[in-house]
Amino acid sequence: MLVGPAWSQAQADAAQEPVASVVVTATRAAKAVDKIPGAVSVISQQELAAQYQIADDPSQALATYIPGYAPSRQKMTSTGESLRGRQPLILLDGIPQSNPLRAGMREGYFADSAIIERIEVINGASAMQGMGATGGIINYITKTPRANGTSSGVNVRMASQLRSDNLDWKTGYSVSHKSDLLDLLGYASVQQRGMGYDGDGRRLGIDNVQGDSLDSHANDLFLKVGKSFGAQRLQVELNRFDMAGDGDYKNEPGVLAEGVPTSSVRGTPPGATPRNKVRSASVDYRHAELAGGALTVQLFRHHFESLYGATNVATFQDVRIAPKGTLWDQSHIVANKWGSRVTYVRPDTLVQGLELTVGVDYLRDHTLQRLAMTDRTWVPELKFDSHAPFAQLEYELGAVTLRGGVRHENAALHVDSYRTLAAYGDQPVQGGSAEFSKSVKNIGAVWRLAPSWSAFVSRSEGFGLPDAGLVLRGVNTPGQSVSNLISLQPIVTRNHEIGVNWRARSGQVGLSRYDSRSELGSVIRINSAGVGLVERVPTVVKGWELSGEWRPQGGVSLFGSYALTDGKTAATQGAPLDLDLGARSQGPDKAVLGANWAWQPKAQLRVQASHLFDRDINIGRKVGTSNLEEHFKGYTLVDLASNWETAYGKIGVAVENLFDRQYVGYYSQSAAATDAGNTYAGRGRTLSVSFSRVF
Repeated sequence: MLVGPAWSQAQADAAQEPVASVVVTATRAAKAVDKIPGAVSVISQQELAAQYQIADDPSQALATYIPGYAPSRQKMTSTGESLRGRQPLILLDGIPQSNPLRAGMREGYFADSAIIERIEVINGASAMQGMGATGGIINYITKTPRANGTSSGVNVRMASQLRSDNLDWKTGYSVSHKSDLLDLLGYASVQQRGMGYDGDGRRLGIDNVQGDSLDSHANDLFLKVGKSFGAQRLQVELNRFDMAGDGDYKNEPGVLAEGVPTSSVRGTPPGATPRNKVRSASVDYRHAELAGGALTVQLFRHHFESLYGATNVATFQDVRIAPKGTLWDQSHIVANKWGSRVTYVRPDTLVQGLELTVGVDYLRDHTLQRLAMTDRTWVPELKFDSHAPFAQLEYELGAVTLRGGVRHENAALHVDSYRTLAAYGDQPVQGGSAEFSKSVKNIGAVWRLAPSWSAFVSRSEGFGLPDAGLVLRGVNTPGQSVSNLISLQPIVTRNHEIGVNWRARSGQVGLSRYDSRSELGSVIRINSAGVGLVERVPTVVKGWELSGEWRPQGGVSLFGSYALTDGKTAATQGAPLDLDLGARSQGPDKAVLGANWAWQPKAQLRVQASHLFDRDINIGRKVGTSNLEEHFKGYTLVDLASNWETAYGKIGVAVENLFDRQYVGYYSQSAAATDAGNTYAGRGRTLSVSFSRVF
């Protein structure tokens, strides 16, 4: 996967260094992990390569390596995939990929996995990268040439369950160059995914409406060009990603009474197939020696489109267009973002050891949701503008690092006048604006107790907005205006956390306890008509997270993690916090255990097991017409991956779900248990083979 000799050597060198030397950039400045007050995770290129051998699924990699990340849906849609019971802000080299104004839950597929060098995860609420990080920050960092010279590479991956219609394949070609003049990385790939089968040998159910990775194709074009001028550097990055269904299969509902999950049959579903279209561009400038500090400026543009499959739900009906029950339509979300990030970091400000970080962010986000087949407005264009100055101080006092900062967000949302769909009464809604101004703060400390040991305590705040689109599209009473309907009072999440870490050459262990609270949170509840409603109620998520790795001898390492998550909310404002958060918001308790063994100098073997614990919540509880009772029977999955370095290239062989376990996914069991068309089983045993070579 785009791994050249220089990059492989860099990984080997890094493996010999103390873990404390790992540096993350998602904090707005490069920082060693042992100086950050909070739970920080870095998924390395080597770890990603092993996981993508098993399953080329971005959310499955996060679920494996990040304790608080919910299980993957194995679909194009990511509904129910949360971080510590809340939504994370997803970034690609600092460019926001999330769409909080109208969260269509399709932001998980935005780039080919082969261009990713590492993933940095800031667990817990954070405002350092802007709006939307109530659960944390997930920053995908793309690869950069490391060694002088020019090289090219090819990578191929194939996966199959040895059925005629389930072959997955991907091939990519890369060009890398580094010299005193410039550095360049270019990558192009094409990918085709077939169908899949569960542990009982039944064809997996395809989601023709929300979107699926089954029976789909994708392609990516990526280019990064940079040039250094002494202490200065200029870099341009472009990414063009497309993913769409092939439309060869239709959803076949299961039989709930007999425990038979959803399946698929050959056939052409109505309308155009679901798709994701992503275009990202950025220009980055850095001056490392400006007035005693370092200046970083990023300008970015991001265009995102998600088309959903055709359906004839009651919401889309309009007898002026077609008889009731016969009108099919497709949801289409379009989001355009422009923005800038300016950061200046100056060490030893006024006194030695005091570091000052200041900057300002600007974001313009225009998002709308339309019905593509009839060109109707479902959610009017949401025009959001914000600017946010911030400042942070960090002080090194011997073995203690103290950090505190504040970010002041100024935002406005404007919506023009519009009419709702006929299903809501064709109501005219007067346009208007809403504004808010809010300061969010963070404070924390790290104490390096002894060699290899450190402890931290932190209090951080993150902010987001309720899904404004869900509110605006559902207006069903006359005489409403945007100014009255939309409260831009943000969802401010306060995360309190304490933890201890041990990091040494022989391994690492981290244990943390967190308490995350939103006095005015946002919960989506599905009523008896299947319509999602936004409820502004308090939410509290508490949890424990434990993760570690032990390297008892050269070539052998053991790793594992455990996450206990307990989320609570209320039926209404002022009611007791006695309702458990459902699968839309929170994952089950989870444990992961595995081992790596370099059984030959150029050969590695990896075995890992993931266990999801049972979860039965809200027995007999309802709010309005929303039934909140959920049941989940846990399961354990075992995967295997191996690779060999040969004179002809790197060869990999992996098996997902080694023991061919039959299971229905967490979200399907919990939130969709009464929907015969959405009880999706997971993949059965799947064999994959990969090959990569650098020329």
